[in-house]
Amino acid sequence: MRDTQKMAVIGGVAAAVVGLTGVGVYALVGSDGDGEDGKGTVSAAGDGKAREVKKGPLSAEEVRTAAKEFLGAWAQGEPKKAAALTDDSGEAGKALAAYRSKAHVSKLALTPKAAEGEKVPFSATAHLSYGTKSGSWSYDSALEIVRDTSTGKPVVDWKPSVLHPKLKDGQSIRTDEKGTPPVEAVDRNGKPLEASAHPTLARVITDIGKRYGDKTDGSPGLQVRIVDAKGKTKHVLRQLTKPSPGKLKTTLDAGVQSAAEKAVDGKSKAAVVAIKPSTGEILAVANAPAKAFNIALSGSLAPGSTMKVISSAMLLDKGLASPGKGHPCPKYFEYGGWKFHNDDKFEIKGGTFSQSFARSCNTAFISQAPKLKDDDLTKEARDVFGIGLNWQTGTGTFDGSVPVQSDAQMASSLIGQGGVRMNPLNMASVAATAQSGTFRQPVIVPASVDNRTLAKASRTMKPGVHKDLKSLMKLTAQSGTAAEAMSGLSGDIGAKTGSAEVDGQKKPNAWFTAYSGDVASAAVVPASGHGGENAGPIVKKVLQAAGG
Repeated sequence: MRDTQKMAVIGGVAAAVVGLTGVGVYALVGSDGDGEDGKGTVSAAGDGKAREVKKGPLSAEEVRTAAKEFLGAWAQGEPKKAAALTDDSGEAGKALAAYRSKAHVSKLALTPKAAEGEKVPFSATAHLSYGTKSGSWSYDSALEIVRDTSTGKPVVDWKPSVLHPKLKDGQSIRTDEKGTPPVEAVDRNGKPLEASAHPTLARVITDIGKRYGDKTDGSPGLQVRIVDAKGKTKHVLRQLTKPSPGKLKTTLDAGVQSAAEKAVDGKSKAAVVAIKPSTGEILAVANAPAKAFNIALSGSLAPGSTMKVISSAMLLDKGLASPGKGHPCPKYFEYGGWKFHNDDKFEIKGGTFSQSFARSCNTAFISQAPKLKDDDLTKEARDVFGIGLNWQTGTGTFDGSVPVQSDAQMASSLIGQGGVRMNPLNMASVAATAQSGTFRQPVIVPASVDNRTLAKASRTMKPGVHKDLKSLMKLTAQSGTAAEAMSGLSGDIGAKTGSAEVDGQKKPNAWFTAYSGDVASAAVVPASGHGGENAGPIVKKVLQAAGG
């Protein structure tokens, strides 16, 4: 490819030029051959006369002549004539005509190279005129000559790649200023968010730029591009004039983002997300390593006991638990053929549900499995917390999964194991819903940018359930398993720890989700141990930075 050729300013519309004569221009080589071994006869339909139709391999002369005639007609701006020299004149004619009109080709030079059997490589130099702007574009392509089965004549085997090697069926080449402009991503206050300063956001910035660049005031510049049937850019083949970036405002907060990045820095693997419960706006997204897979938004991990926030809301709603009432927390509980136990096999004799939640008692939840339907937890997660709905955040995300399960797997789901899968974005949203009582779909690009429809949960949390759930999470933050990590924070606070066991992994994945005021956050540190000790400090730093 010679796309690096400097742009040449073309004055006016020049006549098409084809250089297909002369030894230096058309360098097809090989023996011509007489082709006599390829002759045969068939009956031509309609007149009853037998006509001799040539068959067999093509001679070098046939390849050379067919390629010369096709390239000549194409370069001279005669699409019908060129199309008639192919095995699909209809499609070829439309494509060749569109090439000149939509790509704004004012002059075309095609130079064939040495044939490789029936394949003829060639170079193309197109001079383009778009309004008052002009430029040149050079590239290499190839065509193949085949023998027409009905006429015996050598013709071009028509494929979109003849026009350009990257062109596929249903696509076309256009020259215009209607592509996607580059973007300058900024935070909620207009502060630039550059990938160089925030490497963990590099992929997110690239993704939202592709999605929303055309919604900004930027310009892509004059481009030669391949588009699909809907006009969407698939490849930019040539940048003819400089683009100008447009500003794309995100919901992120540069200060909170920096704090989140520092909080996970030094971890071999970790991720954290922060959200505003009142709006669903994402304030920060950070991963360690910074350029690794985006666990924060796209991870799919068992959330462990942080799932008990959703399970508790369900039990409270069904009247199967109440904060101050007695609730069983035995050492063991068998269900579905499995024997479940608590961390270090502890038990709480004569304890309340509040105590079981604050200490993260597994059997307090497993013991309720016999009273539940297989889809109860799935419905609670989806209908109240929005988990598993199609979130339109503005970038690619995994939106959580709580599948319908039965027996031991259903029981395991109550404590965030089984088939339940989440990431920090999902669990930060769960904490945000617990804080406000209403699911607000997380967003990183405001919905007003493109007027997209956000996911909505079918019902809000009942006021009584909301009050009780917050009391459970506050107790946990003040005197339960999350107390050490949440120390120093006061006011409207709540938290839940989690440690998710993974087969073949020595230490569990550490989880922590919490809120403080109008900020909710969640973090995961895979294969590190207990959530309060390993993920808790990350969340606390983010909450403090956000002023929660």
